[in-house]
Amino acid sequence: MPKHIGIIMDGNGRWAEMRGLPRHEGHKRGVERVHEIVEAVLELKVEVLSMYAFSLENWLRPEEEVAVIMELLESTLKREFENFMKEGIRFRIVGNREKLSQNIRVIFEAAEQATAENSNLLFQCALSYGGRDEIIRAVKKAIAMSARVDDITENYLAGLLDTAGIPDPDLIIRTSGEQRLSNFLLWQSAYSEFYFTNTLWPDFTKEELLDAINDYRTRSRRFGRVEKSGTAGVWGI
Repeated sequence: MPKHIGIIMDGNGRWAEMRGLPRHEGHKRGVERVHEIVEAVLELKVEVLSMYAFSLENWLRPEEEVAVIMELLESTLKREFENFMKEGIRFRIVGNREKLSQNIRVIFEAAEQATAENSNLLFQCALSYGGRDEIIRAVKKAIAMSARVDDITENYLAGLLDTAGIPDPDLIIRTSGEQRLSNFLLWQSAYSEFYFTNTLWPDFTKEELLDAINDYRTRSRRFGRVEKSGTAGVWGI
């Protein structure tokens, strides 16, 4: 069973357009789907769930659409907060917080503080997030701390990322048929397994989540090492 699952939730807009609905209806349906998947992951006793809610690039979308998404995220967090406390879910944000409005930051950071001691599941919301931006911010932190050249190791830099102290994702799922990371957890996904599905996010169910996990469990994860049987390729990949 994977300890950490990452999900790139894609296809809300297309789901709505295929049904002749405005794009914001797709986002509303997508937010509803999050609750079901969080509950399923909790039931499966996965330790960490990271969901790509809003990328840095998404700020370039029409202002009206961005406003709807932010409103949905805020209202959903308020609605789910009681459930987080009841189910022992720890909530936290990863991403560039400086780009968020003061109101959103206050609400989300209050939820982080209130759920900090919960331990049944860590639910990471990638909000205003970009993998390259995260690495750049980590490097800037190192410079600000007067790090020396010899200080810069993988462990040192990983400790300055938004996900410091959190295990890397074992499995990353992307919906909607696209087969790319789109700047999601670039550093952390170096040895993640990937599962791509044509299903649009609003239609992604617990059953398909189980399909993805079962597929993951059939794979051999060598992390670049050659197996003793010698079945790996010449380069050990």
